[in-house]
Amino acid sequence: MSSPIASNIAIIGGGLASLTLALSLHQRGIPCTIYEARPESASTPGALMLSPNALRILDSLSIYPQIRDQGFNFSTVAFKNAAEETTDLYHLGGAAQYTYPCLRIYRQTLLLALRSAAARAGIAIHYSHKFLSITSTSPATGTTTFAVQTPDGTTTHATASLLIGADGIHSRVRTQHVAPSAPAHYEGRVAITFAISRAQAALPAHYPSPVAIHGARGAFVLAPQTPDGAAQLLAGTQVAHPELDRDGWAALAADKAGLAAMLRRDEGMWPGTVRRVLEGMPVETLGIWPYYSVPRMESWAAEGEGGRVVVLGDAAHAIPPTAGQGASQALEDAVTFAEVVKGFEDGAGGEGEWREAVARWQRYRQQRVDRVLALTLQLNNARLPAEERAKLKDGEVWRSGGEGELAWLYCAYIVSELREFDG
Repeated sequence: MSSPIASNIAIIGGGLASLTLALSLHQRGIPCTIYEARPESASTPGALMLSPNALRILDSLSIYPQIRDQGFNFSTVAFKNAAEETTDLYHLGGAAQYTYPCLRIYRQTLLLALRSAAARAGIAIHYSHKFLSITSTSPATGTTTFAVQTPDGTTTHATASLLIGADGIHSRVRTQHVAPSAPAHYEGRVAITFAISRAQAALPAHYPSPVAIHGARGAFVLAPQTPDGAAQLLAGTQVAHPELDRDGWAALAADKAGLAAMLRRDEGMWPGTVRRVLEGMPVETLGIWPYYSVPRMESWAAEGEGGRVVVLGDAAHAIPPTAGQGASQALEDAVTFAEVVKGFEDGAGGEGEWREAVARWQRYRQQRVDRVLALTLQLNNARLPAEERAKLKDGEVWRSGGEGELAWLYCAYIVSELREFDG
């Protein structure tokens, strides 16, 4: 007899999407277990933008009040030209228009808040348990058996009625089982960034931040990462770079002098503010972020295994960070997928109904992701060197069109939209 889909859920990956999914399932009375490859002590570097659509989800999980004052709250990012004149303002949030501001916060801060909530909810998280592969499936019981490597290096097996891969851009669940023909694709560019205080950057008191300063080499970004907006800013830009393997990226990240030289190449082509920031650059804080994407997939669920192997978040659609929507869209995946699973608790529905429900969920999510990707492309084009921007057509570069224009993104009640979706 086939086991109920919601009876024994395993989530691969212990990041933001996984924890949000686990908490959303718990909120609906559905238990699950998380398998995370890294040890609990591992730290997640960097900061991220949480726009109103993400904060609305975190508020529904009682996470937002805990983190609201631990990051930098703001509404807009300013775009400046080579003369450092403000040419546009892009709204990443705004309480008056979108109920919530945008919150820039360290990833580790959000991760720890989600972990604490998971602990209070009694959600099991197995750290240092690396997913290896699916080893067998049972059509009779509707279960999937998978292998994981434990902290002592041995291999053990677990069984799930539903296996969810939220294991990132380089997802093993995707590349081994859901879409083997869809490995992550390198976009040919890498962000080189560093941390600097507002004082070290010698920014005038009136200078806006976050800001994208455009010059002949592209856009240079300054974004606060601390609640006061001054103690630490992320600074950096994108550069073209050939793809490297894992060891190669690690070596590049460790070569601080080399990264500094890459940023300072043709330094005189940047506007004055950027040149001053580069002069004060703390070289020891330099890091990289290679841009990878995930090819559009026909299905986010495996063809076999009764459709009970599914990917979401970056494992299904990696979104460049320009629009501040990478984490936000992963959180949207998580809470809407929990709603799908809720419809199949207590053994309701068969394989056909499950596959159609997942396909419908994917269609709803894909149309939102597609709109975000189109928006991100416009914003990316706005960061191109002036010579490349000049070659683009009208509409291919972002231009603000008025207040509330992003309500479709920031004000959506996505669970309600999913219920009403007819596509």
